[in-house]
Amino acid sequence: MKKLLLASAATAIMAGAASAEEIKLGIILGFTGPIESLTPSMADGAELAMKEVSESGKLLGGTTVTPVRADSTCVDAAAATAAAERLVTADGVKGIMGADCSGVTGAILSNVALPNGIVMISPSATSPALSTAEDNGLFFRTAPSDARQGVVMTEVLMEEGIKEVALTYTNNDYGKGLADSFQAAFEAAGGTVTISAAHEDGKADYSAEVGALAAAGGERLVVAGYADQGGKGIIRAAIDTGAFDTFHFPDGMISASLEENFGDEIDGSTGQHPGTDSPGVAKFSEMVGDMFDSTSPFTPESYDAAALILLAMQAAGSVEPGDYKAKVMDVANAPGEKIYPGELAKALEILANGGEVDYVGATAVELIGGGESAGNYRQIHVEGGKITTTKYR
Repeated sequence: MKKLLLASAATAIMAGAASAEEIKLGIILGFTGPIESLTPSMADGAELAMKEVSESGKLLGGTTVTPVRADSTCVDAAAATAAAERLVTADGVKGIMGADCSGVTGAILSNVALPNGIVMISPSATSPALSTAEDNGLFFRTAPSDARQGVVMTEVLMEEGIKEVALTYTNNDYGKGLADSFQAAFEAAGGTVTISAAHEDGKADYSAEVGALAAAGGERLVVAGYADQGGKGIIRAAIDTGAFDTFHFPDGMISASLEENFGDEIDGSTGQHPGTDSPGVAKFSEMVGDMFDSTSPFTPESYDAAALILLAMQAAGSVEPGDYKAKVMDVANAPGEKIYPGELAKALEILANGGEVDYVGATAVELIGGGESAGNYRQIHVEGGKITTTKYR
């Protein structure tokens, strides 16, 4: 049956060759806000996939892809919803690469994507709550759920010999979901969380929060926040008061700005973010060269998210989300020829000829369940003021 459907899609592609056109894809990320140091490279990654497909001339008979950026702010659900609505109604996008932060992603999904039938593939929204959100088969993500990250964090700390930690998290869907996941995993492994306390972003002074964390104690402070917002403030207050000198950083905290703001003051700190040492990530790095930072968190995931949308369109023989949403899982997983960064033209040709592809991409893509990423992680260590790779998990 799958072969028959693919053959039908190929016929539709060939029939539409004479009516090649331009399609628009939305890129909605927090270009302002608490992760603004991460999002430029993420957008560049997604746009690289779109450029690769456009230049191949092989998408649906020569259709070109135009990216349209919008600002999610990462934290303002109303602003993010309005920006996404403009992408759909004013710009006429046929899919959305994004959003980024979990709260705004959920808001866009329920308020814009569902009512308008728009496919979303997020490269970085990791809240476990999104796993069970109503999505009508429209929502996917190339970054793994924080249900997985909580376990990985526990493994890293336990291997470091850290059995007692204080925990602070940004007071939103991302922070609370990750904090709960981590605490459950850490305590199940025999660790102790001395305190789990929320912090608000946007404050000038975090001395009170750090005072409470210091009073509870712990061998390391886990900061489940944002590198360009409250998480940064927590670290600065902790260092300045001598409350903690080493930290553990989950994905939202790992950024080049961490090195710029703290340097060797945080030497000995650890962390993790989605990442892989697969052949695909090496190919992605070669493609990017010095155009942008290919190793920045969620940048390879952004390339993969955009690529999956475009390959699904080709498999369906249609740019309409209602037609191609069912093809995302097909192109992401076996069976089929493995496809790596730089090979999107090859994939489009295989699909046009009725074949099958297994998109591996830059992050060893494998989608499970309702479009969840199975997930791999890069473990980091701060040494000499630089973020270094310890290993991959």
